[in-house]
Amino acid sequence: MSVSEDRNFDPITEHFVKKVYGGLKGDIRLAVLKRDLTDVVKQLSAQHNRPLRILDVGAGLAQISIELAEQGHQVTINDISHNMLVEAKKNASERGVLDKISWLVCPYQHFEEILGETADEGYDLILCHALLEWLGQPSDIMPFFARWLAADGVLSLCFYNPASFVYRNLIMGNFNLLNNPEFKSDNKKSLTPNNPVSYEQVAGWLEDQGLQINSVSGLRVFHDYSPLKRGGHTNPEAVIKMELRYSNQTPYKWLGRYLHVLAQRQQ
Repeated sequence: MSVSEDRNFDPITEHFVKKVYGGLKGDIRLAVLKRDLTDVVKQLSAQHNRPLRILDVGAGLAQISIELAEQGHQVTINDISHNMLVEAKKNASERGVLDKISWLVCPYQHFEEILGETADEGYDLILCHALLEWLGQPSDIMPFFARWLAADGVLSLCFYNPASFVYRNLIMGNFNLLNNPEFKSDNKKSLTPNNPVSYEQVAGWLEDQGLQINSVSGLRVFHDYSPLKRGGHTNPEAVIKMELRYSNQTPYKWLGRYLHVLAQRQQ
């Protein structure tokens, strides 16, 4: 599995922090993910009657996994970017859980040589949010999930939805962009990935590893599509409430800029 083609956000960490989590878009993203994961964590905790073993791979700022560490779970946070984990550690320190978290600055491909058999039982919950679309070979991470997920564990996989890119540009009238098969985002600053993968691809890859999708939610199913902010759009709390309402309803969830799937081993 090649590491050289995987995106490292070290050069634009400050831009990433402001762009992704510095406003309402980030608040919506966290609200939907937390809603989806709350019941999962409760069910797994009741099932095992102990703190969960949790891995956040490609964690970035790791807001959710840091909160899970606050709840007493055994959390390992990983990212290829040293600078991103510096930011995450600041947050963990402020919350008093810095030393309760295991930190791994490395590509996911190096897990085996670093951890060996120390996590042989696997993780009860693996978080992988907004990493897939930045990997040079996204399908290569699927065996990683199968290797490190416990027998009854849950995979929380959130990834960019390429259909949303097309739909938004249709609404904005960017037909020239859609008619240009050679179009690539400027990844020196842009956070629009050049290698997004469709839900159908992801579902197929997971199935090949014996993993079955149990639920799908959409993140930002309408907010990004409204060029005119009027009415309820001027109230952030109302926007989040409506995003949550429609995030797991068909057909609206399929319009999400990101899709969040929860998967487990097939029984």
